[in-house]
Amino acid sequence: MYVVLEGIDTAGKSTQLQLLKDKFPSAVFTKEPGGTKLGIKLREMILNGEANSNLAEMFMFLADRAEHTKEVILKNKNELVISDRSFISGIAYALDEEIDKLIELNRLATSNNFPQKVILLELSKEELEKRLSQKQNDSIEKRGIEYLLNIQKRLKETILKLNISYKFIDASLNINEIEKIIEDFINAK
Repeated sequence: MYVVLEGIDTAGKSTQLQLLKDKFPSAVFTKEPGGTKLGIKLREMILNGEANSNLAEMFMFLADRAEHTKEVILKNKNELVISDRSFISGIAYALDEEIDKLIELNRLATSNNFPQKVILLELSKEELEKRLSQKQNDSIEKRGIEYLLNIQKRLKETILKLNISYKFIDASLNINEIEKIIEDFINAK
């Protein structure tokens, strides 16, 4: 099974992924972008701003996704694969593009290999403000609260358009509570 953990910055993905590694030690853990050799190079190019257009950057993400699907998802199709982000984040962050068009491009990039389950850790505006005030913000977080909330809204919108089993979780819940909800969701048939 291919499971994805999604959420905006500070939602607690890293914490939950670490807990999942303890719960599912035989699972294959990966991330997007950057889960392959090519992906690491593409991610570095994207973070360094080497693409001069949003469209070029989007195609770099799609190239990473195609490679990731072939090298990680398909090679481990008989295993539990848990990914830190996926094409759903790619769609959410491409704010200038239509969701439906992006879904079709990602169907092509992934040869229609979408996750079977998606977990979205959600933050309220108040909780997001609190968490951002307690840390040094990166370039994405510096874009502001409204920007991040728009990304979260697009994450939800995209997930709801896909025919994928999903669970939306209030990220302000206790860490152990969230862990239990995620574990139960992954184990459910």
